[in-house]
Amino acid sequence: MRFFKIIAVIVILLIGAYAASMYYFVDESKDFRIEKEIDYPVEKVFNQFNNLQNFTRWNNFFTSSKSIDIDYYTPYEGQGSSISYTDSKNDTDGELFLRYENPNKTLRYQLFEDKNESPTSVDVKFKAVSPEKTKITWIVHTPKLSVLRRVENFWTEDRFAENIDKSMVNLNNVLGNKVEKDNQMAAIKYDSIMVENEEEKLLLGINVSTSNKKDALYKNIVMNYNKIYNYTTMDLGKKDDEFGFPVLITDADNYKDKEVSYFLGIPLSKKFGLTDNNFSFRTQAATQNYVMYYKGNYAGRVKAIQQLIQKAKKDEMRFNDIRQTFIERPADDQDVNMKLSLSVFK
Repeated sequence: MRFFKIIAVIVILLIGAYAASMYYFVDESKDFRIEKEIDYPVEKVFNQFNNLQNFTRWNNFFTSSKSIDIDYYTPYEGQGSSISYTDSKNDTDGELFLRYENPNKTLRYQLFEDKNESPTSVDVKFKAVSPEKTKITWIVHTPKLSVLRRVENFWTEDRFAENIDKSMVNLNNVLGNKVEKDNQMAAIKYDSIMVENEEEKLLLGINVSTSNKKDALYKNIVMNYNKIYNYTTMDLGKKDDEFGFPVLITDADNYKDKEVSYFLGIPLSKKFGLTDNNFSFRTQAATQNYVMYYKGNYAGRVKAIQQLIQKAKKDEMRFNDIRQTFIERPADDQDVNMKLSLSVFK
């Protein structure tokens, strides 16, 4: 009995010492600042923060768990918007409110975690460093913690900084694809041949051989695009802003053949494990291209391809494959809107 009393006294003294050290040497709340820069215009960056549906697509706090369930409340964008979330696997829940907005300059969030009545307050400031670069500053104020929980303040800043680092990678990927799509749409000039240098791309897609009879080829393309899109969005959980326009790669002059072989894929930012052997990754090498935009029925693309080939022959350039980038998703009984790129070299 005496032994247990001694143990009890020691435990009480340790708890007392811990509580005293927390009370005198650790602040009840924590304030810190984190700064980052991103190579995109401030108006495009800001929209990824003040629209909470965009925000949850790249913020690692939400994307790191596949078991999280998010509800969005109107207005979905700007001051007054909010969400609630539950994560059954990690046994957490909370609410996020956007309390203040000064467009392209400042936002203020309040995050209530796990029924805590005191929120974490986060001010986010945006500054245009240049027309194509934005500085983002997070100013964080954590809620007051009880004496026994103040030890959490030792790792709060590191945890928040790690989340921002991972989130910025995701945001770069989202904006990269979004800006690329916007730029391509703005640059469209139909029926004119242009010269472009194209960077290397990573594509996730399918290798296909199919009939070239009348509408059979296009119907096959639509079917396989839907397979790739569904696998990418449903099985892999990717959002539309996380990948680029679908690209079909094939021999430049196989439009004359009875059977056509092609690779159809969606550009992604990095490789990862695949759960379906029907799909594979393919690296599209960097090339110089003769380019023409085309809009109309799919069969009509042949004339544009012939023009590109004639241009290459006239310029005494050799050529490889033709890349058909669908600016609008291929769909049954619809005209195509596409970019035709013939890779050329001396």
